[in-house]
Amino acid sequence: MDKSKDIICKAAARIAVIALGNLLYAAGVVFFILPSGLITGGTTGIALIANHFGNIPVSAFVGVFNIVMFVLGMLVLGRTFALSTLVSTIAYPAMLSMLERAAGSFVLTDDKLLCALFGGLCIGASLAMIIRLGASTGGMDIPPLILNKKLGIPVSVSMYAFDFAILAGQMFFSERQASLYGILLVMIYTVTLDKLMTLGSGRTKVEIISKEPEKLRKSILEKMDRGVTMLHARTGYLGIETDILYCVISPRELHRLEMIIKNEDPEAFIVLSKASSVYGRGFSMEKHYI
Repeated sequence: MDKSKDIICKAAARIAVIALGNLLYAAGVVFFILPSGLITGGTTGIALIANHFGNIPVSAFVGVFNIVMFVLGMLVLGRTFALSTLVSTIAYPAMLSMLERAAGSFVLTDDKLLCALFGGLCIGASLAMIIRLGASTGGMDIPPLILNKKLGIPVSVSMYAFDFAILAGQMFFSERQASLYGILLVMIYTVTLDKLMTLGSGRTKVEIISKEPEKLRKSILEKMDRGVTMLHARTGYLGIETDILYCVISPRELHRLEMIIKNEDPEAFIVLSKASSVYGRGFSMEKHYI
């Protein structure tokens, strides 16, 4: 019984976060994109084209388009995928319509640069919230997945192609300045999404070549409680057999590790590099002590 309650609570929390992500996306569109006339990609970009040429309300077009894409995705990609897009399919157009009515003629700012900046931040953050949960925003996310399954076209390639076509379609009726700011908007939400997808999971890889590898290994294990891998190697100049210590730490632990190395072997050779994300025990999983 407790297990079923736990599953229900996790599912409810997941749905709540997806709904919040869609609310943030809708807020970015209503308060920054629509009032400033900026161009954008995805379903919203197609809706802006339909609004200009057919005077179709953006929220109404998004709702119908998302339902069509949802049905198409279910038929081609399966029911499991469809379930992951169901919340966004319903939530986004509903929240977009609600915020449009609530905002009315209210304009938060007339500055197009601010609209591009904050609109991009809202959209990028919302997409990161949804995608990190393994869910989909539906709409224009689905055609690239279908093309990938049926024709083997990489998802990223077709997504960029669709976005470029949607942006180009809006340039015909948008002001030149608004078009440029719209391109900036797309760049901002792309970068924001990329950064937030790896937020909190970045780590530092450390490789240490030392005359005292065993002392360093023990000190790192005992004083930092971090795992260490010993890689056997031979120096290129003198041909001396040695061990290279390899470990992964958080950025906050770097100073502490440097102090340990300085105390054990001040002449040690250290190589640092960034890891965008790390999975496994001690990071994405609990530590296991034997």
